[in-house]
Amino acid sequence: MKSVHLPIAFFALTVALALVVPLVLLGDFRADLGVGTLSLLLLVGIFVLLVAGVPLGFATGFLGAIIIWLNFGEPGLGLVMQRVYDLVVTHAIIAVPFFIVMASLLERSGIAKDMYDALNVAMGKTRGGVAIVTTVMAVIMAAMSGIIGGEIVLLGLVALPQMLRLGYDKHLAIGTICAGGSLGTMIPPSVVLIIYGLVTETSITKLFTASFIPGLMLAGTYILYIVIRTRMNPSLAPLPEESGVDVEQLDVNSRMELVFNLTPFVIGFACAVVVSFLGFGRTEQIATLIFSSATTALLLVAWLQRTDDYPIAKGLLPPLIVVDLVLGSIYGGVTGYAEAAAMGVVASLLLIWVRSELSTVMVLEGLEQTFRSVGTILWVTFGATVLAGAFSLSGGNRFVANAIVGLDVAPIVIILVMMCIFFILGMFMDWIGIVLLTMPVFMPIVKQLGYDPIWFGILFSVNMQIAFLTPPFGSAAFYLKSVAPPEIDLVTIYRSFGPFILLQATILAILVAFPQISLFLVR
Repeated sequence: MKSVHLPIAFFALTVALALVVPLVLLGDFRADLGVGTLSLLLLVGIFVLLVAGVPLGFATGFLGAIIIWLNFGEPGLGLVMQRVYDLVVTHAIIAVPFFIVMASLLERSGIAKDMYDALNVAMGKTRGGVAIVTTVMAVIMAAMSGIIGGEIVLLGLVALPQMLRLGYDKHLAIGTICAGGSLGTMIPPSVVLIIYGLVTETSITKLFTASFIPGLMLAGTYILYIVIRTRMNPSLAPLPEESGVDVEQLDVNSRMELVFNLTPFVIGFACAVVVSFLGFGRTEQIATLIFSSATTALLLVAWLQRTDDYPIAKGLLPPLIVVDLVLGSIYGGVTGYAEAAAMGVVASLLLIWVRSELSTVMVLEGLEQTFRSVGTILWVTFGATVLAGAFSLSGGNRFVANAIVGLDVAPIVIILVMMCIFFILGMFMDWIGIVLLTMPVFMPIVKQLGYDPIWFGILFSVNMQIAFLTPPFGSAAFYLKSVAPPEIDLVTIYRSFGPFILLQATILAILVAFPQISLFLVR
């Protein structure tokens, strides 16, 4: 919360207390207040507190605690506190800080820069190639950590100067970075999907599996848009020779690097085959494949650091190792989400150490960023869970569900209304507050209408990706602004989002119309 909002925030809380305390003293507040009125007062209360500058976690927690106290007294508070505790100590949520610290370490190392340079060697000579490289890099970064803010900052530091130097249109460059950087909502291991799975009690592994095709559809749509638009208007993305900037050529050695990239995984597969003949089960085979390929690749990375040859392998192997460990161990059933995230942190530390970049300052800065991010997530989780619990105990969930299901409209219209609600909330709230506040109300309705919670989770994730770009509080704009040149202001950044928001909305509409796209891999 910004300091300029502190007086207003304290004033808002004082007014709220002044209104609530007399009600407490008068007693039997619940008897005179229907659930519909309660729902309206909650919406107004949250809006007033957020506009006043009160952080979401405190605003929702305050309102929820007051409602529970008025309606149920101390026993009600105890029930909600138990609900908060059960959510926070869930095993899968422990993975969140590991993914954040992994992203923080990778952001501060040279791994991302080398990966960008390697992709640029392969595709930078084509028109719009640097923007395409940025999108591909965003997909790989999302698969490494699933954290969005760090990706946008990193791409802003690495890709934005390169595209501006080559004469790319600034709107195309900005939109590509922020839209690509927000792919972390969809590409596994997405933290958004982890929290959604915890709140709705949906299989996180199935959510990850279902998100592959929609996530790649979004990335492919961005790339297709870049290709078509730069072909229609070549001035938006000049070729390197047209801009007078030298770009490293793709030589024979670079063309042979696919062999080096595949070698560790071939060796790992061979080891797994040997293990199968020794009589071990499927889990042991998969574990051998993952760890032997990762170990071989780590040794290859150490060797590549001693030579200037094979820049593509040097840039792509480290991120592939992290992806191999994290996603391979999850889908192979070798470990859970928390263990996989922890292995990703260890792999990142080893890679940074092999590259001679590991330092105490880097680790401390990464931990500091992690503590800040996790603290925000936990406070929002605490407050939103209290409010959602209060609303549920007061009968709000049943009231809303009966009101919506009782509408004389097609079920798909109800889903579209929910998507519109997500879109509007996404303009003003962070995704974690939205999932914690809305899913306890919406999920019973979705199930009652006969829709798959996995499909609905994919729709929610796409909607939250749109939320990262939509003004007035689209967080992607603020992440990029923190590292952008001074001449790029927030108005310019938001104007750059228009085409990409339309692309995201198009993919969302396709996924709504054809649920089998999201559920194909799951079924």
